[in-house]
Amino acid sequence: MLVKNKRGDFVNTLVELKNISKHYKIGKKKLIAVNDFSLKIERGETLGLVGESGCGKSTIAKMIIRLIDPTFGSLFFEKVDICSLLKKGLKEMRRNMQIVFQDPYASLNPRMTVQDIIGEPLSIHGLERGIKKKERIESLLNLVGLNSNHMSRFPHEFSGGQRQRIGIARALAVNPKFLICDEPISALDVSIQAQVVNLLKDLQKKMGLTYLFIAHDLAMVKYLSDRVAVMYLGHLLELAPSEFLYTNPLHPYTELLLSSIPIPDPEIEIGKKRVIIPGELPNPLSPPSGCIFRTRCPKAKKICSEVIPKLQEMKSGHFAACHFPN
Repeated sequence: MLVKNKRGDFVNTLVELKNISKHYKIGKKKLIAVNDFSLKIERGETLGLVGESGCGKSTIAKMIIRLIDPTFGSLFFEKVDICSLLKKGLKEMRRNMQIVFQDPYASLNPRMTVQDIIGEPLSIHGLERGIKKKERIESLLNLVGLNSNHMSRFPHEFSGGQRQRIGIARALAVNPKFLICDEPISALDVSIQAQVVNLLKDLQKKMGLTYLFIAHDLAMVKYLSDRVAVMYLGHLLELAPSEFLYTNPLHPYTELLLSSIPIPDPEIEIGKKRVIIPGELPNPLSPPSGCIFRTRCPKAKKICSEVIPKLQEMKSGHFAACHFPN
């Protein structure tokens, strides 16, 4: 549950991003992967992060966990500045923050057994040894729906869904408070996706976890998330509680994204009015002036090319960066 004080500020923030930017040098040009991005993730919530491929979602995830460093801005975990941490402090911090990667085959060492894969973080952080370590690994396997018979097997002996469960067990080995799920279901069959998402929901209840859930599947994001943030070319365009964003999107880009969600009733789906996002995705090496979405926006006017819209609270808890919100 998200708790606010009298001023309307959240009082239990776990992760905070303040004006984060990430730049890459491509020849003589500069690619802005993430631009002036600010966000708070509250303890115990699931924050969904959506947007087209290449918009910067995974870059955000990697910066939070310090796999890459931001070019500008600050990152905080429980009010501790993550960017200021050196090797020892960062190692200790990462016990509280773990990540589940998109491809469950590529993220698991093919030459290690399941026992070694899940036991590795326990060894790195000096948490368990000997028989207690083995018991801990068995407990983690049971937690994610596997069993001790799987301990001696290698990743290639499992299905995609089972491999992702192993990845989740590895992430949970050090008892983290915060879990980044970077498109954890996109490489799985549809029937398996639902199983993995339900597993994540169950684990959140049992362990009090906080999630950043990154995905393309907007229907699945709606099912899992308390709040949803919408990105486009490195910018945060809209942020709102899930039920508000899906029933009353304020930003034209969000509205266009939501129109792409298929309806599981063929009669309704065939008669649904489809709204296609016009134009092509701009070159990130030379982004549009003003509003980043204006070259594809059906509502764009002159001011959109001249003034960058600020992310503002349009309704209670509902933020959008648009000159002409719905």
